[in-house]
Amino acid sequence: MNATAPPAAPAPARTSRARAPRSRPPGTRRPGTRRPRAGVRRAGLSRGLLSRTAVNAALLLVAAYTLMPLAWLLLAATKNRRDLFATDPYAPGEFHLLTNLAELFTYDDGIFGRWLGNSLLYTVVGSTLSALISVACGYAFHAYEFRHKEALFAVVLAGVLVPATVLQLPLYLMASATGTVNTYGAYLVPALVNPFGVYLARVFAEGYVPDEVLAAARVDGAGELRVFTHVSFPMLWPGFVTIFLFTFTAIWNNFYGALTMLNDQRLYPVSLGLFMWNRSVYQQPELYPLVITGSLVAVVPLVLAFLGLQRFWRSGLTAGAVK
Repeated sequence: MNATAPPAAPAPARTSRARAPRSRPPGTRRPGTRRPRAGVRRAGLSRGLLSRTAVNAALLLVAAYTLMPLAWLLLAATKNRRDLFATDPYAPGEFHLLTNLAELFTYDDGIFGRWLGNSLLYTVVGSTLSALISVACGYAFHAYEFRHKEALFAVVLAGVLVPATVLQLPLYLMASATGTVNTYGAYLVPALVNPFGVYLARVFAEGYVPDEVLAAARVDGAGELRVFTHVSFPMLWPGFVTIFLFTFTAIWNNFYGALTMLNDQRLYPVSLGLFMWNRSVYQQPELYPLVITGSLVAVVPLVLAFLGLQRFWRSGLTAGAVK
């Protein structure tokens, strides 16, 4: 009679216990790693220090090259005509800055003040209108679909590649045909067309104005003009300021356009007026300090414009507008 063997008892389950990580004393290495040799570490530190020194030296040279003319201008504006030629260019002389400024704004019935006012008029009005037109055009390229859109934008990009000096003769012929030569408009109207500003405004619009925000504003019943002025333009404000500053600098330094279009001394901007004075210094040596002091004064509005508006040059002001 066969007897069946009783079933074997199940093996006890193994309990896996997590091993606690072994704590290593501070300063010890993980097994299998090698500590770099002292010579290799010193060589790496030397290469890093050498590269930083080279970069800092190059930046210092560039800064010195950039600031040296401004330093000379600042020192020369404090000298009279005798000290300009009797002292070293970078050596301070007797302080005559206030006297030079007084002579600058009283010479020839204060014509320099009129030139400075003309430059401010040209740059402020021209830059504001040009930036508004550029932002509106760039926004239209981003927000709307129309026929030949990309072909028209290619024409705008082609306009960026054309130097401004090449356009002066055609612009002068157009102004002569319309009888606007030697007027404020002859110098101001060409500055309103800014292909680079249109290109830059489209880039800003594509990055700062989401399509979802425009769609939400239209669903809420806002018209296209209201969408642009109350929704899109606040988002494009950094782009507007950027285009304004670029245009401000370009119009302020547009010497060749003023030389081509203007003949009346009362309409000169400050750049053309100082150039005319500089042409006469050989016959009138007393104009030397006035030209130098006027050049220093002409730099001040540009510095103030950049210092006052640089805080708006920030990217990502509308980050997170779409939720």
